[in-house]
Amino acid sequence: MIVEHNVPLQPYNSFGIVARAQHLVRIASEADLAALHADTEWRDAPRFVLGGGSNIVLTGDVKPLVLKVEIRGRRLVEETPRAWIVEAGAGEVWHDTVQWTLAQGYPGLENLAMIPGTVGGSPVQNIGAYGVELQDRFDSLDAFDLETGRSFTLDAAQCAFGYRDSVFKHVRGAGGANDFGLAGRALITRVRFRLPKPWKAVAGYLDLERRMEETGNFTPDANDIFDWICAIRRAKLPDWRVLGNAGSFFKNPTVTPEQCADIIAREPKIVHYPMDDGSIKLAAGWLIDACGWKGKSVGNAGVYEKQALVLVNRGGSENPVTGGEVMTLAKAIQTSVYERFGIRLEPEPVVV
Repeated sequence: MIVEHNVPLQPYNSFGIVARAQHLVRIASEADLAALHADTEWRDAPRFVLGGGSNIVLTGDVKPLVLKVEIRGRRLVEETPRAWIVEAGAGEVWHDTVQWTLAQGYPGLENLAMIPGTVGGSPVQNIGAYGVELQDRFDSLDAFDLETGRSFTLDAAQCAFGYRDSVFKHVRGAGGANDFGLAGRALITRVRFRLPKPWKAVAGYLDLERRMEETGNFTPDANDIFDWICAIRRAKLPDWRVLGNAGSFFKNPTVTPEQCADIIAREPKIVHYPMDDGSIKLAAGWLIDACGWKGKSVGNAGVYEKQALVLVNRGGSENPVTGGEVMTLAKAIQTSVYERFGIRLEPEPVVV
């Protein structure tokens, strides 16, 4: 096991924030994790798991031992009359994995195209887009317990998926519901997806309905939907390799029907979506835009001109944004939205 020291993290976070890892270990296999656990110098050191770095805001150098997940590999585990079960290493790039499944003839992940990050991060965040969430396509995952040194497997119920949430985002408590929290304890090594047969298009989103109207294609296949979503996301969202960002910065808040009716009475144009559980989801980007933040900046942290839900690095790689600037802008936006709508926006990225 090789421990690297004073490692620049700017290439490993999609915001392009300058920071360093005091110590870093690259995890390319389960054997690397076993070696780490056997190493008496590093076994009990505080750790920080780093995948694609697409959902973090670094506010300074990282003192815990950084575990850079680089486990590769993709394969078809099983094919049944009802599904394809596909497995990918946690270090695989998410979008590349979506492309690979389609190329192999295993549709089902196309609505999740172009989401940044790695496969290992997908269940942590329960990523979702255009009517599909990771939990809808999830089978199981393998992980390594950094405390005990044992590998284990979780199914969907054990992952406790919620809206942009999972057991991996909660710390184990001293009792109650958080006793099974795995934040800081588990490192995901491999994820398996259940891609259902027969395949059915999920195309109920307005942007996709518009594409069907424009093209006259009302029976799109999985590759059509993949291409459409890639085009839609390119038009709306900045490429993090060109303009640093962490994707959608805030979760879409949910309110009761009564709360929504009260807001609509004051703001008739507010974008909202009814949920299966009876609650109403509000478009966080609309709320931020309504408060006048689109295109505004704090230092080198800015709100993207085409989508108010995305905060960007206006300083580029030469004069990059700091984590402090990002969080100052985020808090100012939260204050504006709360003062106008009485809604508290919750950030999606992890602040380190």
